[in-house]
Amino acid sequence: MNPNATEIVSDDPQDLPAPACVMSFNASDATGAGGVAGDIATIAAMGAHALPVISTIVMRDTAEIFEHTPLDPETVVEQARSVLEDVTISAWKVGFLGNAEIVGAVAEILSDYPDVPLVTYLPTLSWMDDEDEAASYHEALRELVLPQTEVLVGNQKTLTDFLLPDWDSERPPSARELAIAAGKHGTKYVLVTGLQLPNNQVDNVLSSPQGAITGEKFERFETSFIGAGDTLSASIAALMATGQELHIAVSEALAFLDQSLDSGFRPGMGNVVPDRFFWAIPPDDEDEDGEDIIDAMTADIDSPTKPRSIH
Repeated sequence: MNPNATEIVSDDPQDLPAPACVMSFNASDATGAGGVAGDIATIAAMGAHALPVISTIVMRDTAEIFEHTPLDPETVVEQARSVLEDVTISAWKVGFLGNAEIVGAVAEILSDYPDVPLVTYLPTLSWMDDEDEAASYHEALRELVLPQTEVLVGNQKTLTDFLLPDWDSERPPSARELAIAAGKHGTKYVLVTGLQLPNNQVDNVLSSPQGAITGEKFERFETSFIGAGDTLSASIAALMATGQELHIAVSEALAFLDQSLDSGFRPGMGNVVPDRFFWAIPPDDEDEDGEDIIDAMTADIDSPTKPRSIH
């Protein structure tokens, strides 16, 4: 050993640097398709560490949502504050928060860390029976969370209803028009998914109010799935947490989602769940004729819109 050496090298894995940490505020979804369960799987698959904070408990199966039970806002706050006093985070992910009161509580936490990038996912609330509840939730999200959001992620139809409720043109708004509307609330970028194109294709476009930045076109397949939006937004947050530039993070996240859906499985009688660990499954052996053995779990995917890369 060099007597002048001052650097100490440890073989203890506990002394190695921790992965980037992403705090996710989302619902508890017992199907494992979305919510905090989906975020945990996605963030882990991207090489980061998830810090899941439950906002509401969703009762659902793989086909539909029945109802939800929001937690007390103070319970949500205590979950987050307890961890934040101990762990340094590198990104936020916000999913479904439950109600306007929880939105306000979460927004107050976010405001204490203005330099941490926030990815907000906007799921559809069409399953809610109480229209006033959905309206107050959206209003709180617009006023309190969008001003702190770096990237807002959502389907074109959902984003239009949320950002441009009075849109009356026969054509749907472009990604730039949605980004302009979001920008009025303080959001920097919008990732619009599900833009319909000719020839059975869909586009996914990241845009600022100044114009489109990047995007990926996919072929449209008739397959119903759940958890795609949470997968896409959580993967963007994880990649940004690890230091990726936004346009690269979005491109890699879209490719990751595409492969997760392509390897998706149907655990119940409802929709297909993304397989976020498709890369960890060894390739199928070939049979005597040289043809790949088809996994029975993915062979019967026949049911809206499974994107598949066309490049």
